[in-house]
Amino acid sequence: MAETKIKHPGLALVTGGTGLLGSHIAEQLRAGGVTVRAVCRSGADVSFLRSIGVQVVPGDLTDPEDLRRACDGVDTVYHAAARVGDWGPWADFVRVSIDGTRHLLTAAAEARVRRFLHISSISVYGYVNGEGKVFDETAPLGVNLYRWAYYTRAKVEAERMAWQMHAGGRLPVTVIRPSWLYGPRDRATLPRLIESLRLRKLKLIGDGANRLNVVHAGNVAEASILAAQSDRAAGEAYNCSHDGVLTQREYFRLIAQTLGEPEVTASVPYGVARTAAFVLECFGHLFRTRRPPLVTRYAVWLMGRRCFFECRKIKDHLGWSSRVSYAEGIPAAVRDVLGPGAAPPVSRPRHECLPARAPEKADSAEVV
Repeated sequence: MAETKIKHPGLALVTGGTGLLGSHIAEQLRAGGVTVRAVCRSGADVSFLRSIGVQVVPGDLTDPEDLRRACDGVDTVYHAAARVGDWGPWADFVRVSIDGTRHLLTAAAEARVRRFLHISSISVYGYVNGEGKVFDETAPLGVNLYRWAYYTRAKVEAERMAWQMHAGGRLPVTVIRPSWLYGPRDRATLPRLIESLRLRKLKLIGDGANRLNVVHAGNVAEASILAAQSDRAAGEAYNCSHDGVLTQREYFRLIAQTLGEPEVTASVPYGVARTAAFVLECFGHLFRTRRPPLVTRYAVWLMGRRCFFECRKIKDHLGWSSRVSYAEGIPAAVRDVLGPGAAPPVSRPRHECLPARAPEKADSAEVV
């Protein structure tokens, strides 16, 4: 990816730096000559961050003192960490996504940070849908949230706290709302899609003609850095939600083509998939299973929704555009997952089932 022109005034702190988006933010900042500090939990794989010259400091979002130390002398905070996935105890989402964000906002305000760039998600708009409907930053947040929508509820609350801090004059905030992320160093979404496709388990939800909100992590990283540097972006929220036109069927086709596998043609109706997901969720909550169900309502909505989230505002305000196209980015990301000496495609049919389980880290950043 081409280097972003960066005029960064000082030290940058990145949370979630070992995750997909956080690593791309750190990478682009370092490529632009910016000094980067990343707060990472003990035991996290920080080899990539160290290889690009990031200052890795031990810490945890749940520890206010760790965050105060991490924010010392920082000019800009890029908060890309969160409790991700659409499964798990509500207490985990509160501890990391809500309380962790509160601790970091407080630490950043006390350190007089120039800008707090908060990574949110387009899922904060809620589980809206409808043929031909297009949503932008003026849409209300938290619509149609069901009881177990823990990930989205936590993201809505975290963003609300950030705006409250900005409105109170304590901290200049900018919010980026990415959609379904992919790209190099994706170790959650694409590996599962690849496995499901190779084993002939992957199915289209609906007819596959719906346009997906999928975006390359490098493109979102560039948008985040542009926004953090812009005076105009203070107090603004920006969707960063697509790199052009990509249907569900085309997304699967590009993955299959790179793998040398046949295209995905089997499908399941959206309503059937959503009902099955609800039943599986009920079973999972009833028996308190730690492993996510085969498919969740969030996954069905993510893949099969007929609405679309537009991102004209960031293009108009900041001149952002996607440098990495789907035609370039998706095959490259698949090859990154496969790595050197990858196993050849599975050619024999296997047992088919409902669509593969939801990508646990879709539409989000990762926890530090």
